[in-house]
Amino acid sequence: MNRLLLIPLLATLGSSIANAETTNKERALQSKLVVKEFMGQLKGELQTAMKTGGPVNAINVCKEQAPVIAQNLSDKHGWKVARTSLKVRNPANAPDAWETSILKSFENRKLKGEKVKPMAHFETVKTAEGESFRFMKAIPTGKVCLACHGENINDSVAAKLKTSYPNDKATGFKAGDIRGAFSITQPIK
Repeated sequence: MNRLLLIPLLATLGSSIANAETTNKERALQSKLVVKEFMGQLKGELQTAMKTGGPVNAINVCKEQAPVIAQNLSDKHGWKVARTSLKVRNPANAPDAWETSILKSFENRKLKGEKVKPMAHFETVKTAEGESFRFMKAIPTGKVCLACHGENINDSVAAKLKTSYPNDKATGFKAGDIRGAFSITQPIK
């Protein structure tokens, strides 16, 4: 191939890669803002529930309000907005193969000393439906989370969990563990 033809081709390829990286960074920033919105709404609902009825009342928020918040944000942005975990409480939140892989990588990153709170991952993935931008943000287990997700759950909370979630796997966590992650899928048109 003529060197003079190769130079513009390489420049175009380099520019395309740079544009894709910029676009992914922009999408990641947008995703972080949606996660922040999700966290803010969910935290507000949980705080109100905890004040009015303690952890037993908070279980209803996670069961009933969290899916509504996720759906409203999905509808608002035209993306799939969700929460998932390697240890799910609600089977409808089970991770897909990509999410499982990222959650496991989060666990490995934590083992290597990375802080959980800022931990995130994003990339463009190809599926049968086409290309999508995927983003995950780790959810650290806070002390307040332990009332429903910890190792020593009181009897009334345990009874409510058993009734609400007969196949619950989301217990046994310690403060600072990775409870799960927010997950966003943005279709690329």
